[in-house]
Amino acid sequence: MLYGAAYYHEYQPYERLAEDIQLMQQAGLTVVRLGESTWASWEPQDGVFEFAWMDRVIDVLHKAEIKVILGTPTYAIPTWMHRKHPDLMAQYEHGNINYYGARQNMNHTHPAFRYYAERIIRQLASRYALHPAIIGYQVDNETSSGLLHNPDVFQKFIDHLKAKFGSVEQLNEIWGLTYWSHRLEDWADLWTPDGNTNPGYDLEWRRFHASLVTDLLSWQARIVREYARPDQFVTQCFVSLHGHADADVYDIAQALDVVAINPYHPTQDALDLTEGKALAYGAPEWMNIQGNQSQVYRLFLNADFARGAKQKNYLVTELDATSIGGSHCNYPGYDGQLRQAVYAHISRGANMVEYWHWHTLHYGAETYWGGILNHDLEPGRIYAEFQRTATELRDHDTLLTDLRPDADVAFVYSQDSKYAFEFMPPLAQVGSNLPDRAAYGRIFDTFYRGFFDARTQAVILDAEQKFEDYPLVVVPTLYIADDALLQRLVSYTENGGHLLLGFRSGYADEFARIRWHRAPGILRKAIGASYQEYSNLAAPLHVRAASNDFVLPENAQVLGWADGLILEGATPLAYYDHPHFGQFPAVITHAFGSGRVTYCGTLPDPAFAANLALWVTKQAGVHLNFTNLPASIRANSAIARDGKRLWFFANWSDKPQQVESISLTGTDLFTTTAINENSTFTLAPWDTKIVVAEELITEEYSQSSIAH
Repeated sequence: MLYGAAYYHEYQPYERLAEDIQLMQQAGLTVVRLGESTWASWEPQDGVFEFAWMDRVIDVLHKAEIKVILGTPTYAIPTWMHRKHPDLMAQYEHGNINYYGARQNMNHTHPAFRYYAERIIRQLASRYALHPAIIGYQVDNETSSGLLHNPDVFQKFIDHLKAKFGSVEQLNEIWGLTYWSHRLEDWADLWTPDGNTNPGYDLEWRRFHASLVTDLLSWQARIVREYARPDQFVTQCFVSLHGHADADVYDIAQALDVVAINPYHPTQDALDLTEGKALAYGAPEWMNIQGNQSQVYRLFLNADFARGAKQKNYLVTELDATSIGGSHCNYPGYDGQLRQAVYAHISRGANMVEYWHWHTLHYGAETYWGGILNHDLEPGRIYAEFQRTATELRDHDTLLTDLRPDADVAFVYSQDSKYAFEFMPPLAQVGSNLPDRAAYGRIFDTFYRGFFDARTQAVILDAEQKFEDYPLVVVPTLYIADDALLQRLVSYTENGGHLLLGFRSGYADEFARIRWHRAPGILRKAIGASYQEYSNLAAPLHVRAASNDFVLPENAQVLGWADGLILEGATPLAYYDHPHFGQFPAVITHAFGSGRVTYCGTLPDPAFAANLALWVTKQAGVHLNFTNLPASIRANSAIARDGKRLWFFANWSDKPQQVESISLTGTDLFTTTAINENSTFTLAPWDTKIVVAEELITEEYSQSSIAH
């Protein structure tokens, strides 16, 4: 288990390498990430390379037995490159230029950039590959092209279309370019994306850009592997939650040895799960948090998202040490929250947790993005909590490394649907009539959070991965899908699986063309219902249960959308409570083949989503453990390499919470105290307890097959 931080000795205001190393050793830090943002330090002039400054740092770290992940410095170009090649700067929509002064501001497909990038990567890899401190490489950093509109990129897009579609006649047919006289007679007729209004065009444009990012990172990984030792890995860090608009996490992951993620999260009261508590908290604007609901689920969603990309253990390359964001957004975590986040990620399969960063910067754009040491560079409260956690991880390193998380439910993630909803979202922004470009994430998060609140454990899979082995599969929405994928879902249900589908599923094909059969098309027979109309909801609607078999929480509401479902064999579970919409069921279920499809034609509020999750979990025969714990306590589990199951109990609140009469026999990992079904233990505020189980009284359910 690796525990550390990004470290930039070159950013320190005075010489303190020896002092930093001493503090790292005292804290128990075991790994640092170096070098990914300092191209100008490696190569201050074109073709002039300087390594002594980093040689010294790596040598001292190795002497201190601290491992190193070395980053390729390609996401921030030096000034001399910009001066020599002003044409390699990124150009965006409507001719907007990304002027020099930030990062990731270049056209990464430009031949000059590729030339210089390859040269610096080869210089670094050849120099440091044999250094015993280096355990792996990070290629680039939070990579995104930003949807480049440079003329050469547009020409590459045309070449891509030629290769994929063959002819303009085929493109005219697939994109429906008869509409508004957009038909092409020649490839030269294709307009630039600046004024595009065609959804098929936009979908292919976004896919193309994702392929450019994948190509860049795959290319860098291939160069690094020419020099890397067999025991060194190649990784790349993704931004948290739903990632960049032009990066396909699943595709990129296949080019890496291990996935890494930078899963920043809100802190303080945002991590409080106390039932009914009104939360007041702040978070950076880029987190796009709406409302005042607890954000604990985000920690686990990020973790499951990272592990799902390769179905292997993952790395956390950046995490909150103190405040994250700008000078106006300072929210350091409460006592214990730093440690809680670490164990949340470890419980879902993280083999490393690193912070950004060791020391807080005294200058630059991220001056107020706090590190383990604040601006005074002295140990404080955060340092002490890091030290406590590091000691625990060192003492239990073997047991906590390479955990295999349990999963009750599989979520299917659709990158194409995310792209399509960014262009033509089905939802408006809350309290507005403006389109919600983040609609895919809003829908996906609603269902994920519902299952999190129902105390289930999840795995997140790309549509290309195998979901058929799970007894319960949730597809929050699947707007873009080819016939083969939809038929897989139908076959999954016929063969005994339970499928929970959200609205807009099966509506468009793989080219963003609306299917010309009554919705939901191929899924219609399995769902047992169809619809011809749908409506946005200008205000939330209450819902009522259709029978006593389905219990709704008090004042349950739905938001944003309503399908006008017509029953064709399905059983209604809930109806809209409304003079007009009340004729349509909001949620239905249908036995199909040996399995069942439950369809939600709307966006449930959090309480409704949790109730729906509990109902479908029960219908799928998935047994949940520890559902009677206090509201602020969550329990999740994983299997260690020796076959032992570890249960992580976390108290997400500022009050002590008592756990009693749990069906579990085992040992408290940290205190070695025996735990049994008659035991009572208390979790302090923001505390985590790990129990090594001897026997799980309730039935086995870890990734159970539908065959069972």
